[in-house]
Amino acid sequence: MERAITSEFVPVRAHVEHQPEVFERFHVQWTPTQLILDEHGEEHHRMEGFLPVEDFLAELELGLGKLAFDRKDYDAAGLRFRRVVEEHPEAAVAPEARYWAGVAAYKANHEPHALEDTAKALHERYPDSEWARKSSVWMH
Repeated sequence: MERAITSEFVPVRAHVEHQPEVFERFHVQWTPTQLILDEHGEEHHRMEGFLPVEDFLAELELGLGKLAFDRKDYDAAGLRFRRVVEEHPEAAVAPEARYWAGVAAYKANHEPHALEDTAKALHERYPDSEWARKSSVWMH
């Protein structure tokens, strides 16, 4: 897991009692909180609390997808989101990643079938998720 983190991220640790300004700047209410920031210190994803390793790795990948998406690099974002679903299909964030993979595909190509395919996949694999409900309007 350490290699997965250090190969993609620059880990920074702050202590709530020794660096309260960091906690105030990023509105951290609970520890541990992990933030995925860009090089300008802008937040793109937040994780609060402890997670099992697989869920944590899925969250990190989702965060990288959100960073790419926010940069309008929809192909890279879609790749990251699909990786969450393929490598961590049981992770709590897998339905969210599947949803955003569909949105990224649509934004990249403007083909509505990407959204319909995503909705169908969500309703099949994650029928009780909020992401399946959010995608319902995409089904024809």
